[in-house]
Amino acid sequence: MLRLLIATAALASPIANAESKPDIPPKRYDLKARASEIDAQAKEHPEINFTFGTKEKPADLEHACVDTRVPDQGKLVIWLMGHNQGLFERVSGYGLHAIQVHYANGWFSKLYSGPPPQDDLFLSKVRLEAATGQDSSDAVSIPKTDSIMGRSLQFVKWLDRTNPQGNWKQFLNADGSDLQWDKVILSGISHGSTTAARMAKQVRVDRVVMFSGPRDQYESWQSLPSATPGNRYFAFTHILDDGWTNDHYCRSWLMLRLNEYGPVVNVENASPPYGHSRRLVTDADVGGDANRAHSGVVPGGAATKDSKGRYIHEEVWKYLFTHPVENTGEAMTPDEDCQMDQRK
Repeated sequence: MLRLLIATAALASPIANAESKPDIPPKRYDLKARASEIDAQAKEHPEINFTFGTKEKPADLEHACVDTRVPDQGKLVIWLMGHNQGLFERVSGYGLHAIQVHYANGWFSKLYSGPPPQDDLFLSKVRLEAATGQDSSDAVSIPKTDSIMGRSLQFVKWLDRTNPQGNWKQFLNADGSDLQWDKVILSGISHGSTTAARMAKQVRVDRVVMFSGPRDQYESWQSLPSATPGNRYFAFTHILDDGWTNDHYCRSWLMLRLNEYGPVVNVENASPPYGHSRRLVTDADVGGDANRAHSGVVPGGAATKDSKGRYIHEEVWKYLFTHPVENTGEAMTPDEDCQMDQRK
């Protein structure tokens, strides 16, 4: 199957080795492969809904995108959640590399039903183990090879071998034993944005882009010391999303101290650079549908378009992924109307 995927990629983009000719003409490369075929050490964890799927319906298919027509910015976006081709086309258009990896994100319903645990770091420990492979939680057993860090490393190494035109090697350390995480942008939506933020607390990355999140409204990890500086966290949500109306997102944003970098800005009433804020919201028309509001902040069928059929948030997405992190807004006092104690 892996050979077939490589061959398929070759039809769309000439696969080369270290001695291959320059990438002429440059183009956008869209690549994919199964985690189980990239790395023989990769394992399934069915007890937490973390499986490879089947040959006919693979669950472990991973995606990558790079556009060699655009000046390379030397940053790698790791997208946490299902593949979003529209988003990948945009971030690659900004000169960023992008990968979406198969990691443990289906455990929530298996481990977290009923009232919230008294341990206000229960989810934190699970997310951290899923992200790093460190033994952090008694509820799961996820080794490094099956973590976000492990799967990302093996995928980038595969991309380096099969698509050298994309210059994936720049994200590997000198001996290829790890990624250069200070070149990584962690991003995701919902569950993925929450895990991205938790992981960035532990691992210093270049930036975190959080769509519709973070949640974990009964947890305290958002206030933990952060390896990634606070000015490198960017968030965007819709005000009809129930995570916003129930104060889950504003709570996390305050605990992450994003108020120190600017006010909450409604992008429909402002222009880039949105006061250099890290807290962006929209009230775009989604027909009053909270579910559409939740998923409509990224490219896709739920996203709002103008009368000409163009996405209205193109400039927002570019801002989130490319705005200079040293440029920040005016520090604001914490919002008094955000319910911080969600256990009441």
